[in-house]
Amino acid sequence: MTEADFASWANELYRWPSPIVPVPAMKYAGELRGKRVIVGLPGHGWRTDLRADSLVRQESRSLVPVMPEADWYRAEQDRIEVFAPLIPAERVWVETVGDDGPDAKKQGPVSLDEPPVRRAIRAEEVPYLTGRRLVAMPERSDDFTAERGLRAVTESYAGKAQAQVRVAAEGDWYRWAATGLVPPTRAVFLSLLWVE
Repeated sequence: MTEADFASWANELYRWPSPIVPVPAMKYAGELRGKRVIVGLPGHGWRTDLRADSLVRQESRSLVPVMPEADWYRAEQDRIEVFAPLIPAERVWVETVGDDGPDAKKQGPVSLDEPPVRRAIRAEEVPYLTGRRLVAMPERSDDFTAERGLRAVTESYAGKAQAQVRVAAEGDWYRWAATGLVPPTRAVFLSLLWVE
């Protein structure tokens, strides 16, 4: 491997967004309030795009109030109470940002015992983007900080230099759904976007 090949490989390795790794709520060390969660029952299936509130203890049971993200954002923005069913904590997994690695592209059959690790896919490879969760990678190769919490507001379109997608912050995306107020958006090069 030449030095140029190694530099190209290393750049690609570090330009890949870290995967989303589900952690059982009972093993999660931090506060649950506001965290993205996955609920389900091993062997049956999983539901995503949910947010948790703080853990509740009822006698010997640990329960997690869980609501759709749209309700979470509405409650936070409008300071209102929303209904959140209590889910047994053993059926809740917290979405955490995992480690990068050379096997980030690795796909294959998953276990039904727990939600799968969710690896990002290049937005260029996804046919429909509007409404999808996105990760924006920085333009500079020396900056490894991915920007999460974005939603695509458009499909890709021809920009000045290359294809672009208009994106909005997730909170603004959900406010748009609840109020009809068009969110502030910005254009991001398609080549810098990944679907989460």
